[in-house]
Amino acid sequence: MKVYETGSIRNVVLLGHGGAGKTTIAEALAYVTSGINRMGSVDDGNTLSDFDKEEKKRKFSISTSVIPIEYKGESGELKMNILDTPGYFDFVGEVEEAVSAADAAIIVVNGKAGIEPGTVRAWELCEANALPRLFFVSNMDDDKASFRQLVLDLEKQFGKSVAPFQLPIRENEKFVGFVNVVKMAGRRFTKMNEYEACPIPDYVEKHLTIARSALLEAVAESSDELMEKYFAGEEFTVEEIQAALRENVEACKIAPVLMGSGPNVQGFNVLLQVLEKYFPSPESLESIGVDASTGEHFRAKYQSDKSLSAKIWKTIADPFLGKYSLFKICTGVLKANSEIYNVNKESMEKVGKLYLLRGNTPIEVPELKSGDIGAVAKLNISETGDSISVRNAPILYHGPKLSEPFTFMAYRAEQKADEDKLSTALQKMMDEDRTIRLQADPENRQSLIYAIGEQQLEVLASRLKDRYNVSINLEKPRFAYRETIKKTVKVQGKYKKQSGGHGQYGDVVMEFSPSFDYDQAYSFKEQVFGGAVPKNYFPAVEKGIAESCKKGPLAGYPVVGVNAILLDGSYHPVDSSEQAFKTAASMAFKDAFLQASPMLLEPIAHLNVTVPDAFTGDIMGDLNKRRGKILGMTALRDGKQLVEAELPMSNLYLYNTDLRSMTGGAGSFSFYFVRYEQAPGDIQNRVVEESKKMMEE
Repeated sequence: MKVYETGSIRNVVLLGHGGAGKTTIAEALAYVTSGINRMGSVDDGNTLSDFDKEEKKRKFSISTSVIPIEYKGESGELKMNILDTPGYFDFVGEVEEAVSAADAAIIVVNGKAGIEPGTVRAWELCEANALPRLFFVSNMDDDKASFRQLVLDLEKQFGKSVAPFQLPIRENEKFVGFVNVVKMAGRRFTKMNEYEACPIPDYVEKHLTIARSALLEAVAESSDELMEKYFAGEEFTVEEIQAALRENVEACKIAPVLMGSGPNVQGFNVLLQVLEKYFPSPESLESIGVDASTGEHFRAKYQSDKSLSAKIWKTIADPFLGKYSLFKICTGVLKANSEIYNVNKESMEKVGKLYLLRGNTPIEVPELKSGDIGAVAKLNISETGDSISVRNAPILYHGPKLSEPFTFMAYRAEQKADEDKLSTALQKMMDEDRTIRLQADPENRQSLIYAIGEQQLEVLASRLKDRYNVSINLEKPRFAYRETIKKTVKVQGKYKKQSGGHGQYGDVVMEFSPSFDYDQAYSFKEQVFGGAVPKNYFPAVEKGIAESCKKGPLAGYPVVGVNAILLDGSYHPVDSSEQAFKTAASMAFKDAFLQASPMLLEPIAHLNVTVPDAFTGDIMGDLNKRRGKILGMTALRDGKQLVEAELPMSNLYLYNTDLRSMTGGAGSFSFYFVRYEQAPGDIQNRVVEESKKMMEE
């Protein structure tokens, strides 16, 4: 593949709900532009995009793939970098990385299924990143696909910016062609993607008039001159319409609606024409960052005659394919066998060969120019989110903004001998997937892994086995309970041991009471009169209390909220020692704790759930079952509600799966720890029993 100038590049991301047909569309675009000789299919596991073993097995995309295609358009030869993203929400990090590198988006909508939660999420991503977009309605070969109803639904959901550029022509319940609303011309498919002119059927006229009027209104609003012409009743030329549409699409004021059939390879000539005419090249955009040498805001056009700067938006760390860093060049030119400066790490790094990745196939190129997307193999220090440049002009770009993972499980190597191997493998997996996080939990002697969803963790476990031959066990985690007391008690702790020669003697009288301050383990005071316990043993007594609080007598969890007062005691001038008084204090603590109505405290989380209005009743009912306390609801824009609640952390385990089930994937959530509260009796009994079993084991 040749090297393309900035103005001849389009970076386009495919977005949409899982199963909408994104991978099939990427495959069809590669096929009609002669990038491949025959169409692969998701079911057969032979597409360019879904090359990973897990993707073939599960029959859906897990990672973002880049499919560069070459297209001979009206303005000459173009290179289009098609970024095929996963549709399932567990892999949203892959989508967010791709969006950070794209300049425009195709939102794929299944013509039969209509608007799905993934369609809405795709639109929201485009809005958040100011990405020009179009809708491509797939599955038009299905006779149950209603294009007109879908357009009405899109307009209702996303507003008047939705503009159909085509209307379908059907004969005998088959999709045979379309009407070009911009050019007011009929088109009939001949051989797959090819078409010829045909009359506009009478039954289309009514809907064509409505679609045309909406389109012309949008064109008129783009300038005062065109508005005057519109009110004067003058016809717009095709050139005027196309110029105004391009301006409006680039400004995110119009979202064209196109249609086609992936399996039948219909509608892709028009899609390619629209990508060329209405989607921006990087040449008309800006790269925005920070000049690391001055700290000042940096803003520059994507130009190849400037100093090199680029951002790494994704890493592939496959043991079979190798490690590749995928980057987008923001300014300048990157050449093979050159040196780059990693701005984040403040270190130089050597670039060897330079590649384009088509799925899992690397294509070597001598250089890549501003605005293009490529890959470098085996960088040692650079990772996703890093910026690269020349040393004397360091520019820092923001990395992809990724969703926070809130689904967590405990993990361990199935074989103890594999622990080191598992640690290394997980680090490589995290290089590739930045939404996976690891956290050590020494208190509960467990390791935690966080992800977006349960399915993501299942894929991770499967890949660990397949790629690195290490098996991982994913389990329900132990939660960070606390122990405390409810009553005030006074006890004596006496430690006396005779063993020939010096013995051990420590004697304390102490009072223990609840402080209700669960942020502190204990407070210690002494009220000893007359030197019953010498002052030099006070620190030893406190140390005995401190060590006792690390592991409570009830279930082995840390103790909090205890006031300890040393009242009295006795000592032996020869046998007393710091160790003896420390032990005596520990004995007093344990005795008092079990007498003072011990109780278990459970961690409470503040939960934020964002859902469409229609699901709020289901959400609140479910939260009540989880012992949640509803704090309030806030109306958000786009018909959504924010439900705030507090509930036990243990009842949030795998909440993501249940939330998606209740909302069809339209809900999202986040949480954070707020405090400890007394656990109900049945919960306390269950946790105590589980702890006993663990100790026995």
